[in-house]
Amino acid sequence: MEVTDVQYKESEIGVIPVDWEVKTLGDVGEVKMCRRVFNQETKSEGVIPFYKIGTFGKEADAYISQELYDNYRQRFSFPKTGDVLISAAGTIGRTMVYDGEPAYYQDSNIVWIDNKEGLVLNKYLYYVLQVAKYNTEGGTIQRLYNSILKNTKFICPTKSEQTAIATALSDTDALIENLEKLIAKKRNIKQGVMQELLTGRKRLEGFDGNWELRKLGDLAEMYSGGTPPTTNDSFYNGDIPWVVIADMTKSGKYIYKTDKTITETGLQNSSAKLFKKGVILFAMYASIGKCTIAQMDTACNQAILGISTKLIDTEFLYYYLVYNESKFILMGQTGTQSNLNKEIVQELRIPLPQRNEQIEIAGILSNIDNEIDVLEQKLRKSQMIKQGMMQALLTGKIRLV
Repeated sequence: MEVTDVQYKESEIGVIPVDWEVKTLGDVGEVKMCRRVFNQETKSEGVIPFYKIGTFGKEADAYISQELYDNYRQRFSFPKTGDVLISAAGTIGRTMVYDGEPAYYQDSNIVWIDNKEGLVLNKYLYYVLQVAKYNTEGGTIQRLYNSILKNTKFICPTKSEQTAIATALSDTDALIENLEKLIAKKRNIKQGVMQELLTGRKRLEGFDGNWELRKLGDLAEMYSGGTPPTTNDSFYNGDIPWVVIADMTKSGKYIYKTDKTITETGLQNSSAKLFKKGVILFAMYASIGKCTIAQMDTACNQAILGISTKLIDTEFLYYYLVYNESKFILMGQTGTQSNLNKEIVQELRIPLPQRNEQIEIAGILSNIDNEIDVLEQKLRKSQMIKQGMMQALLTGKIRLV
């Protein structure tokens, strides 16, 4: 329930409920870290996963021996089940709860507060740390030093309210986790369906004709883009969308807008070409193999190939390119710089069914994509709801007890 203004008070970090207090993380406990493990003490395979800052919250790519783990765990600092681990380097302030499973963590880069839970429950601290504002003293910090952690302030409610807040937020986390699992499952299903339908291993009912192996260059026209000279301001900020790799990495199956635009003059004074709506944009550099379908007339830079289909269904070709993205990445790793060119893409051989079967296959895959899109929209909405809940609950604007 919400409370009235008379139940609030001024504090050093703003208005808070009268029965809440401002504390520092140093009041909660000491900052702890694991014993240093040297590179020569790790292996690429093993029993005990060793998490470095690059693999924090992900799959471990290094391991230590059971003997070293048992020795260091007994002799030196080690988190207890429920302690909140914090990234102190890289993307600072990321958190995860130690689940008690055998694992070891990189010293100084991954730390935790030795919380005895006398003042703050770990399940509440986990959410406090997600919104903590670390004092950067006017600069961008590259490391979350112990002194910064210890001096970080937060609002501390009663334990009963901590429990209520943590329960409400963990319920939302459970919903988010379930949606993430559903999305991952749908993506796996899509990958399996692509493997069966795009190769002809499984035929759709009503189709039995032979497939042809055709060169992509015989089925579509393709041109690379270009970049107008950046020194001429009159070439930019016009009415023509101009796609770069960064735009593609932010898009999904379709791209609707770009961060930059060029003018007609810029188009005429460069090797850039104007592609019609429906063109497939294919990344030849950087994010090799990434592709999207333009939903507007557009130009692009030289890192991107515009593929205009003639004798193949656009959406069928899109899915075939998506399915083979990993192959394109390997194809591009032939020299010192990873990239493809138009000639390589033109030589790509595609197993091609009749157009009506192409359309049916693309339709099935498009339906799966639509289901994934719906789940992703629900996920984004749930994440926004969680952010709003945290803002309201962790500041006491909304009370649960």
